[in-house]
Amino acid sequence: MLDKAKEILDSAKVKMSDAVKFLEEDLKTYRVGKANTLIFNNVVVDYYGTPTPVPQVASVTTPDAKTILIQPWEKKMIPAIEKAIMDANIGLTPQNNGESIRCVVPPLTEERRKELIKKVKTAGENAKVVVRNARRDAIEALKKAQKEGLPEDVQKDYEQNVQKETDAFGKKVDELCAAKEKDIMTV
Repeated sequence: MLDKAKEILDSAKVKMSDAVKFLEEDLKTYRVGKANTLIFNNVVVDYYGTPTPVPQVASVTTPDAKTILIQPWEKKMIPAIEKAIMDANIGLTPQNNGESIRCVVPPLTEERRKELIKKVKTAGENAKVVVRNARRDAIEALKKAQKEGLPEDVQKDYEQNVQKETDAFGKKVDELCAAKEKDIMTV
């Protein structure tokens, strides 16, 4: 029965850790005034009828701090990539020279910074919801295990451990969001 309680705690930790990893990856895609190729991971282009992220159909590089260069592997993909960038509404205007696409990253306006901070807070809150749901599921599983023979004191101990993990992952989410907000507000 002790193995069951440990398994429940480990499962909750994995779910919480996945939520934090997802948040980290999501925050990397926010444009904060300097060129970052990761913002194109969520831009999808129609590649022979299949929705495909831009980095899978082109080389995406940053020749300098304010420019992103997209070199498609097939020249006929240039118009489709341009359209995908415009449709994605990521605040970049593609410039086509027939060989590649350049996107100059404009400085963030105060209004855009505030919008990004709202997005960061929303993403952080969503991650916290996933963490709390993992806690709830773990506590329910522990109560069920207690009815099936897990000693009550062991159940209470593991509930406290689940709460400690929840607090730790919640703090990690707050730290990630605070760091991203600071990054966004840095001019």
